[in-house]
Amino acid sequence: MSLNATSSAFVATLGLMAALALPACSTRPAEGEKAPDGTTAATGDSAAKPAPVDTIKLKMQAMRRDSLKADSIARKTGQLPGAILPGHRIVAFYGNIRSKGMGILGREPKDQMFRKFAGVLKEWQAADPSIPVQAALHNVTITAQGSPGKDGKWRLMNSKATIEEVMSWAKEHNCLLFLDVQPGHSTLQAELPKLEQYLKDPMVHLGIDPEFSLATMPGVRPNQKIGTLDAKDVNFTINFLARIVSENHLPPKVLTVHRFTRKMLTNYKNIKLDPRVQVVMHMDGHGEPTLKKDSYHDYIQTEPVQYTGFKLFYEYDARPAPHHIMTPVEVLTQLTPKPLYIQYQ
Repeated sequence: MSLNATSSAFVATLGLMAALALPACSTRPAEGEKAPDGTTAATGDSAAKPAPVDTIKLKMQAMRRDSLKADSIARKTGQLPGAILPGHRIVAFYGNIRSKGMGILGREPKDQMFRKFAGVLKEWQAADPSIPVQAALHNVTITAQGSPGKDGKWRLMNSKATIEEVMSWAKEHNCLLFLDVQPGHSTLQAELPKLEQYLKDPMVHLGIDPEFSLATMPGVRPNQKIGTLDAKDVNFTINFLARIVSENHLPPKVLTVHRFTRKMLTNYKNIKLDPRVQVVMHMDGHGEPTLKKDSYHDYIQTEPVQYTGFKLFYEYDARPAPHHIMTPVEVLTQLTPKPLYIQYQ
């Protein structure tokens, strides 16, 4: 399903917002001319030196005005023009196109995978005809590693060629694209700027994974312990995306935050929402249906942020028998609230 119409409306709205965000101009009299207060402008060497310009302060003031404008639009309409949620249900295939072991996205040959994906999308549309399904690819782009690497940060970013290839897959099949970040022993503050050039594309969105965020756990390798992020990290990410939206006149970005334990995300009540970013708290634990539903209730439903997501695992949810992968109908009838982001790994 194309979102071009709403995206175009949002571009026009953001153009107005950007214009309103510009700092006000002032005029000064030319040398030797009278100012409104009766004084005369200085000339030659006696001219006063202009005060240094605090560009960071001006930028922050402009962003603040832009944020207030976005808030006022959202209060009138419920969300900003071009927003994907809650008017669509996103269904995504997850993994890494260079890895067979990380998920369905890279496990099967491309054409075979997309045929399977088309069938899944039809199942979700049939399960809930009241809301259109939006296809997405969710590619782990900065991946936690089993070795520290030269800088000791235990993470590796996909090459430019790989990112551009998965972007081409998404555009070819009219999908959104989520770039997922597992920071390892690095931080979101250090890693997210590496993805900014790609996030300027309106079809590209972001995921962050606390499970593989280990900066507060020196000496722990990924998969030894479950990592953690705090509300301040999520707020940094929201502000990072909001700036990109404003500066590039884009529709709102979607941010997915993976979670399946309480400690994966601390101080969730301190998360500060922004209409330029739609936050999905995403339950991505695997196991049999009862365990998955309990995790959704405990860490997503009872600690609400904004929108919700739910992951289904082709390999792990069905083991051991007689466990099974939950069907779209089961997910929609057994989870409250009904998730608007569905991911298959």
